[in-house]
Amino acid sequence: MWSASCRYLLTVTGTMVEVRSNDREVNSVASSSASPSAPSAKPSTVVLFHSVCGLRPAVHAAADRLRAAGHEVVVPDLFDGRTADTVEDGVVIKDEIGKDELLVRAVTAAAPYSDRGVVYAGFSFGGAVAQNLALGDEKARGLLLMHGTSDIADDAAVDELPVQLHVADPDPFEPHDWLNAWYLRMGRAGADVEVYRYQGAGHLFTDPDLPDYDEEAAESAWKVALGFLDSL
Repeated sequence: MWSASCRYLLTVTGTMVEVRSNDREVNSVASSSASPSAPSAKPSTVVLFHSVCGLRPAVHAAADRLRAAGHEVVVPDLFDGRTADTVEDGVVIKDEIGKDELLVRAVTAAAPYSDRGVVYAGFSFGGAVAQNLALGDEKARGLLLMHGTSDIADDAAVDELPVQLHVADPDPFEPHDWLNAWYLRMGRAGADVEVYRYQGAGHLFTDPDLPDYDEEAAESAWKVALGFLDSL
């Protein structure tokens, strides 16, 4: 959702995750839900959008992790080199550029690859951007959301688009009521959604250089995410 916080999400620690799929909730172990991070038999082209903190080293590290698994990864810089060490400072940058301009930059970055069937992915604010593009791209291959979601247009429609969300529980930026409504609306739009919730980690738990970092949560999430990409 394009709010001041752009629908930020927390993430959790531990290997036990809650998976919400097909209108059911079950408990599962992350390590058993994902494929090993070996090169994928069906590599994807992933367009990976940074968080509101900008194109930090953690985003490049994530891209390298996906490339090591066999995927092509495009990492747009929507902030033209500007970065922030806190969400609050990042929101200032985002607001200075403006929602419309950021969306234009995102579409422009993804357009050269869209014909091949892109997996859109993003961190926090970048997840909101990725979701907006994926729901508007009939050739989208998948949607991987790390710490962020977006509003959904009433007329949004996709053909069983695979979607995976990794989010903390609880998350002040992604409260339970919002996530439940988001999940139902994504399902009505035709998406095939999985939600992994992690208890006790910080919002941007995958960034080793931020206070939110949680190594156990990050590794669990990446293991599941790589399995998701391999399944597409």
